[in-house]
Amino acid sequence: MLYMAPLPKHFTCYAIYNCLAKPARIDNCGNTIVREDALVQTMLDHTILQFALIFAGAALFSTLFLFLKQPIILSYIVLGIFVGPKGLELINDAEQIEQLAHIGIILLLFLIGLNFQPAKLAGLLGRVSIVTIATCFIFMLLSLITVWAFGYPFIDSLIIGAALMFSSTIVSMKLIPTVTLHHHHIGEVMISVLLLQDVIAIVLIVLVTEGSMNNVTISVASLLIKLMALSVLAFFFVRYVITKLLFKFDVIKEHTFVMALGWGLLVAGAAEMLGLSLEMGAFIAGISLATVPIALVIAEELKPLRDFFLILFFFSIGAKFDVVVSQQLIIPGLILTTLLMAAKPLFFNWGFKAIGEKPQYSAELGIRLGQASEFSLLVAFSALASGLIEERSSYLIQLVVVLTFIVSTYWVVSKYPTPIAYDSSQRKD
Repeated sequence: MLYMAPLPKHFTCYAIYNCLAKPARIDNCGNTIVREDALVQTMLDHTILQFALIFAGAALFSTLFLFLKQPIILSYIVLGIFVGPKGLELINDAEQIEQLAHIGIILLLFLIGLNFQPAKLAGLLGRVSIVTIATCFIFMLLSLITVWAFGYPFIDSLIIGAALMFSSTIVSMKLIPTVTLHHHHIGEVMISVLLLQDVIAIVLIVLVTEGSMNNVTISVASLLIKLMALSVLAFFFVRYVITKLLFKFDVIKEHTFVMALGWGLLVAGAAEMLGLSLEMGAFIAGISLATVPIALVIAEELKPLRDFFLILFFFSIGAKFDVVVSQQLIIPGLILTTLLMAAKPLFFNWGFKAIGEKPQYSAELGIRLGQASEFSLLVAFSALASGLIEERSSYLIQLVVVLTFIVSTYWVVSKYPTPIAYDSSQRKD
């Protein structure tokens, strides 16, 4: 069920007016009972107004950013800051938008899986695992030492370092051309690194939410078993059920669209119920469906829906950003951002060259993976909810994530081909 944000006072008054204006029901004691359908309708109106504000604002801000030759995805973040709970408060609660925005992440991972052959993935994961694990450790250590030097408690510093060692799946995939991502070696290597980081992030979230090491060991082992079981079941079901249904009704494009979308969301939901992430489930659904000959057609049809929800994702990042609180953390935030934006491209470059990647590929991969991750935010929220870190530590993570998103976007757009480049010679989808 969709979570509805609390209604502003004027909406509540409007609901009461509507309820009184309509026939009301009288109970046995003679009390007037307000009609529930009027309140429900008002809540729906409130949600529709939020969407109208977000997408009308996105149209205005994106146009302005394009005129100024700025990356378009940054316009959605700025819009979220401007009209969100910490700005003009036109959107009072970003949580509802964030829940909807998460569908964009699910669809993105599903589409990546659709374009990735299982045999090729298995070969790449082995090669890049050493680079991924080594760089994660280096980035965690650098962040830990930096934050500890600013006087943060050791546990807070450790969790901040662990949260910031990941790279963003959303930003990396949004800024790489589709052809490069799905048909070039550089895209395959990037996907492999990000998937391994996602697995590490899931384990880290288990670490910060479990109470003892015994519980952690059992939970991690259980997650790995569930991951393998879900993968096997997904491939089995696609081969013997989904494929036959798709071929039987392949002339009805709407059926193909609904089947693919339903399958992706179903496996994503099943993964979350098993304690895995929605993103991991969506990727499993996509890669299990990649063996179907019409997988690329399905991926192309789902791209507009993915972009719709990714706009909400970037908006929610801005809407949850507290400019006032972040000003108190600006010095450690800027230093940590500068350190990560310098270290990530450098160490990724060295790591990829060490496993035999071409120098130009290694350098480009390092820059494209040079930001913090949306998983950093999940680690921050989990640790804060568990009482492991102070609130300022959580805000510091959020500040660094937003700053690295912005800096990385500018860097990549100015240097490499992207689908959103303002220079037509660099624009490539």
